[in-house]
Amino acid sequence: MEMNIPVYPDSELLTLQHKSYLQPLLKPLENGISEFTFANLYLFRNHYQYRISQYTTPSGYTIPILSGTSPGSNSKAGAVTGQQPVKRPESENFVMLPFGFPGLHLIETILAENCYIKNFPEQTAELHRIVLEQLGFRVEQDRSNFDYLYYRRDLAALNGKKFHKKRNLINAYINNYNYEEKRIDPGLHKEALFSILEKWNNEREPDTQGDFDAAYEAIEKFEELELRGCITFTDGIPSAYSMGEIIAHGTMFTIHFEKADDTYKGIYQFINRSFAAMLVDCIEVINREQDLGDPGLRQAKMSYRPTSFIKKYRISRSEFSPCAESTRLQQAEDTEADADMSEEGSISLED
Repeated sequence: MEMNIPVYPDSELLTLQHKSYLQPLLKPLENGISEFTFANLYLFRNHYQYRISQYTTPSGYTIPILSGTSPGSNSKAGAVTGQQPVKRPESENFVMLPFGFPGLHLIETILAENCYIKNFPEQTAELHRIVLEQLGFRVEQDRSNFDYLYYRRDLAALNGKKFHKKRNLINAYINNYNYEEKRIDPGLHKEALFSILEKWNNEREPDTQGDFDAAYEAIEKFEELELRGCITFTDGIPSAYSMGEIIAHGTMFTIHFEKADDTYKGIYQFINRSFAAMLVDCIEVINREQDLGDPGLRQAKMSYRPTSFIKKYRISRSEFSPCAESTRLQQAEDTEADADMSEEGSISLED
């Protein structure tokens, strides 16, 4: 389907109609970055106010450009469910370039108008680091947005002493409850999924509203967005689900949503393992996405011993830029979180 996409710097809001244009371009990407799927972009379009435009490179290729706004005072949470917007700190504009390095001219233009370029792939960032830094730009790892990768077979088995506590929690769940696992069939399970999500949301702080809205719409548009997942019933009651999609030429599964009623002891550990075991053998790696700088989430993800990370970079203007302060604050928080984990004996990025 041919679309009249505005030429950068003009743009338009991302909508479901852009799927026919973006999906064929995003699917062949091999880097496995969890944000670079149409489902992820669409579901979080309100949270980040995603917009789309296009640009023709000096070599003649026309590529899409995605822009957004970090959740802040301009954010409009509640757009899906009709709830009141949640007030957040001041927001910042950013751009994402899923389809490679577009040339220095566009990079300079983007960073003259935006705070930073987000989710820049590691290989591309390192290839162009020297020339970008010579021009006065900062090229830095964005630790809070690293995707965590695990071998599917490791999560399905949880062998070894390092997973002893998790196996104990799983056994506690299995021994205390009757359970049933099923692949998600939206025709049969939609209301059950909504009940799990509502239960999860009622036990969380209001700042999870963006995630709730995205998860809610993922259930509504499960088939349209080509999502996959499993649902768990505990003593006949809907109690947990995992949901995501296949990426990277069918070798990786990225989990966008995992919700559960954690009054059932061990249920999160159970669905983590059971869903990994349920995936087809051609799925070699599970991408459990980023920790967003949350210390508790970081510790939980590291406790499953990731085999590697998809390292993402942020490109921004010089340290004298007003936007650079947020980058420095984020780096300080990441360093503090990693230091706390090191004291607790967790593995490091190099392990």
